[in-house]
Amino acid sequence: MSNVIVSTRHGRVRGRLHEGTASFLGIPYAAPPFGANRLRPPRAPEPWSGVRDALVHGPSAPQAPGNPAMADLLTAPGPQGEDCLNLNVWTPSPHRSGEGLPVMVWIHGGAFRNGAGSLPTYDGAVLARDGVVCVTLNYRLGAEGFLLLPDGTANLGLLDQIAALEWVRDNIAAFGGDPGNVTVFGQSAGAISITALMAMPRAEGLFRRAVTQSGAGHHAHSPETARRVTERLAALAGVECTVEALAAVPPRDLAAANGRLAQEIARSTDPGQWGESAGGGTTALPVAGTATLPERPVDAVAAGAGRGIDLLTGVTSEEFRLFLVPLGMADRIDDGFLQGFLASLGLDPAAARAVYAGARPGAGAADLFSAAISDHAYRVPALRVAEGRAAHGADTYFYEFTQPSPARDGALGACHMAELGSVFGNPEDPLTDPSTHPELSDRIRGAWTSFARHGRPATDRLPHWPAYFPDRSVMVLNAIAPAVRQDPGRAERLLWEGLR
Repeated sequence: MSNVIVSTRHGRVRGRLHEGTASFLGIPYAAPPFGANRLRPPRAPEPWSGVRDALVHGPSAPQAPGNPAMADLLTAPGPQGEDCLNLNVWTPSPHRSGEGLPVMVWIHGGAFRNGAGSLPTYDGAVLARDGVVCVTLNYRLGAEGFLLLPDGTANLGLLDQIAALEWVRDNIAAFGGDPGNVTVFGQSAGAISITALMAMPRAEGLFRRAVTQSGAGHHAHSPETARRVTERLAALAGVECTVEALAAVPPRDLAAANGRLAQEIARSTDPGQWGESAGGGTTALPVAGTATLPERPVDAVAAGAGRGIDLLTGVTSEEFRLFLVPLGMADRIDDGFLQGFLASLGLDPAAARAVYAGARPGAGAADLFSAAISDHAYRVPALRVAEGRAAHGADTYFYEFTQPSPARDGALGACHMAELGSVFGNPEDPLTDPSTHPELSDRIRGAWTSFARHGRPATDRLPHWPAYFPDRSVMVLNAIAPAVRQDPGRAERLLWEGLR
């Protein structure tokens, strides 16, 4: 193990070389977003003289603690701090500036309120050994990153992501990467972010390809809902609803007020009061209809946004079981609850229940609820993005990950996040140990890195993978028998046609 030095536009950084792969950790891509920069768009970092150590991860964005019921499934983000707008780089070519390797930039998930690019699951060393330059990053979360502020400022967390991509454009060649061949990949809130970036004028030209895992472009706040969120948050924090007053609230107190607001929204019996947040307690989402994000991303895609970007998207087959099982929801869901839930989504409850039950013989109300909400929140939005792109002649590659997680004695199934260990190939992942099925990780990494190189997920470890249209082709990914299926879940898909 030895050190290696690379020059960036803001100064030189010292990384660590191990077994042919170099890592550079905690590099600032923007100034700390606190003090005079609090609740303001990201600003360039201060240059430094000499050589800056990039040997340990930087602090993660300030955030509230995760749910204790899921502590064994979700890795804690590590130390938090003000200098949180930092990123990490893994490269197999630290000595060959201009090598021109494909670049893969990871945007983490966590419901826009938790997470960090430094989690052990996201270590990019294995992907770098596969021949790409891998970058992971932090961005502002919760109220710090996703309020619609009284002066109209919005989507600060997305602007952080754009600032990181601008850093990649300006610096990645020094690490052996090709700034003209950048793939942004992410999961859950990270995938929703990427779909938003595809619709944001400020992000145009910063990436060529995108991989969106379990997240698409349906989830966004309207300005009306976002204003109500900000006004109520200010009231709970005990301050006036002004930028100056909110910026004076200590980060810990603002996060606590945001947590109380989430509980209020989740308990609300008036679905009209909180719009897109009703029922889920979501306070942090991209805000559409603003200067930075003019349209809801799924609508922008349908109008042609991002049609020049190659897209690989998909879901896990049992997304919501990550929440259903650990939170003990199954015991509280009966047929009456299920029927009311289906009706609240605009579905005919009897017809929808029959369709979901017909595909799942013997399933109880909780399992049918889980399947329906998985479609509503994940699969259907991804399908709509694929359909919107097809109308403009843009190909999309679609997958469904069906390998069950071994966690909780298999009770989670192929749940939300179950594919992450295989994407990165890291045994530290709490949901999936890729060493159990190394061939599955090889298949997925091969497809993802092939897509980053050429825009096609072609690998000899998988069958031929056609684009989603015209046959609605979906690659089913698992450890036993990956295969292409045409229009899987067709009956369920047809239930949602016409609903937006």
